[in-house]
Amino acid sequence: MEAEMSLFSLVTRASILVQIVMFILLSASVLSWVIITLKYKVLKVAKEEAARFEDQFWSGINLSELYQQVKRKNGKHRGISRIFEMGFAEYVRTHKNKTNTEMMLASVQRSMKVAVAREEDMLDSHLSLLATIGSISPYIGLFGTVWGIMRSFIALGAVEHASLAMVAPGIAEALIATAMGLFAAIPAVIAYNRYAEKVDRLSSTYENFAEEFATILQRQSHAKDIATA
Repeated sequence: MEAEMSLFSLVTRASILVQIVMFILLSASVLSWVIITLKYKVLKVAKEEAARFEDQFWSGINLSELYQQVKRKNGKHRGISRIFEMGFAEYVRTHKNKTNTEMMLASVQRSMKVAVAREEDMLDSHLSLLATIGSISPYIGLFGTVWGIMRSFIALGAVEHASLAMVAPGIAEALIATAMGLFAAIPAVIAYNRYAEKVDRLSSTYENFAEEFATILQRQSHAKDIATA
């Protein structure tokens, strides 16, 4: 209990500038943990939905039936199912207009490329903020530490008989800023690296699916062209 009161008193006795630095770092830490928690849920759901939809897609289900199932969700879906919906909708549109196979395939690929880019943007959202918190928090904490130590030594120079006991509280309160900077930065950096890897894997999954789906549609179009020839 004494240590807690001592730590609290060091914070409350710190200079206004150091207290502002501490507040900024505390806010950054809270914000990073909010992002870490929300992003964990988003990426977990995206991975599970991708695996579930791919199992359904490759189960041999009729593509028109699968499209109707996805469409009935009224936009309440993301990831591969959204890419599939955009691609198949473009395929149906161009097929009704009797567009030739090459133009149809190019149009479908463009549509799915846009869908993939949107999904990747959604996955990447707020990751840059984690990287920013992880990179600048130690420097903000270091600034507070340098300022606090500088004030302690300036005060030390103003007295005739100096002792370590006179500057120890000021140095201790200054070092708290460094500790808070590391406390904010370390989880943010770890989470950013981990989530960036997961985003890259999901992005590869989306892009591979788009290529495979475009190939399937191309084969179906060629088969229909041969049948009607």
